[in-house]
Amino acid sequence: MRLSDGEWKLMQLLWETAPQTITQMTRALAGETGWTKHTVISYLKRMEEKKAVQYQVEGRTKQFYPVLPEAEAERIETEEFLKKVYHGKFGLMLHTMVEQQNFSEDELEELRAILERAGNKK
Repeated sequence: MRLSDGEWKLMQLLWETAPQTITQMTRALAGETGWTKHTVISYLKRMEEKKAVQYQVEGRTKQFYPVLPEAEAERIETEEFLKKVYHGKFGLMLHTMVEQQNFSEDELEELRAILERAGNKK
C-alpha cells in the first residue's frame, strides 16, 4: 500500500491523535494545507479503500482512526524509495547520504550503534 503525500498528512494526524472527525482534521490541517472539508473527505475515501483508515459512527459524526500501523507504512515507503532511487541497494543510499551530509558526532554514533545492532542479529 502506497500513500500519497496528502494521505501521509492525514495518517500522521491520526497516528498522533485518534479518533478524529472530518471537521477536526480539516481544522487541524487548514493552516498547513488550506484543504476544505471536501478535500479531506476525498482523501479519507481513498484511504478507506486502501484499508488504511476506518471509522465508527458516533451520533451524527464519523470518528476516523488508523488501521495501518505507522511502522508498517514507514517500512513500505522506505522499501519503495530504496527500490526507486537506489535500485534496492542500501549501501548505495548510505554512501550517498554520508558523502553529501555533514553528520554531527551524535548522528555518527547513532549510525554506528544501529550498524552494530544489525551485525549482532546475524
